[in-house]
This record gives sequence, structure tokens and C-alpha cells, in this order.
Amino acid sequence: MTNDKNEFRSLTIDEIQIGMRATHSHTVTDADVKSFAALTGDNNPLHLNDEFAKSSKFGARIVHGMFLASFFPSLMCNQITGPGSVYVSQTLRFKKPVYVGDTVVAEVIVSSVNIAKRRVFFNAACSVNESVVIEGEGEAFIPKPRRTSE
Repeated sequence: MTNDKNEFRSLTIDEIQIGMRATHSHTVTDADVKSFAALTGDNNPLHLNDEFAKSSKFGARIVHGMFLASFFPSLMCNQITGPGSVYVSQTLRFKKPVYVGDTVVAEVIVSSVNIAKRRVFFNAACSVNESVVIEGEGEAFIPKPRRTSE
């Protein structure tokens, strides 16, 4: 099952299955990088200064890795675990640089479910041209459904 429409899904913990996945594709723009830098205060010239970055080992400005990793909570909590779920942990390994203009495909895949603890674990990756640029694992907590008044 894949959900790539950026819509909220509302599954119970019992309905979440190993192998469920969600994906999102985004072409990174200069405005994305500048907005992320302004929001976070990460003004590293590798991200913002063409001349500085040109002389680096990367040869050009690179995208903030955390900008790309920020797709994972949305994919997990919006498209799989649903409203009210809480993204509680993430490990990341940054494998290759991403450049302005690259199209990134982010994907999360459910790797295990602990119904008793209401936890969902997943593998996460971002790729550019089918080459993995970020990989990691994450965890989300699924609260018990709210009771509604009748």
C-alpha cells in the first residue's frame, strides 16, 4: 500500500501492517533552501553562498540535510499513522549531497508494530535519481482513539 497524495489517513494501530509505505517527491528550489536557513538560523555558506560552495569539495551549494529529513514525520504521521500520532525518534545517515534543483523522493516503510506499546517503527530514505542520499530509522507513537460523546 502506497499513499503519495499528502492526505491524512486515519488507521488504528491494529490496521497498520509491516510493509506499508508512503512517498513524497519534491524538487528543491533556491527559495526552499533560503527559507529553511531563515527559519532555523543555519546560515552555513555551503548552503547559501555560491562562491564559497564552489570552492568546497561539493563544487556547488548543497541542501540542508535536515530539510530533507523533515519529510519523514509528515509521511509517517500524516499518511500512515494518522492525526494525533507523535513522531518520537529518528536516526539519520547522510550519504551523499543534494543540490538545488535535485528532485528528492522521500519514503518511509513500516518495519514493525508494537501494539501493546502503541509504537510503529519504520525505515526511511531519501533518494535522488534512485541513489540513496539519506537513510535511517524512526518511531511514532499512536495514542488511543478519543472517545466521542453520543
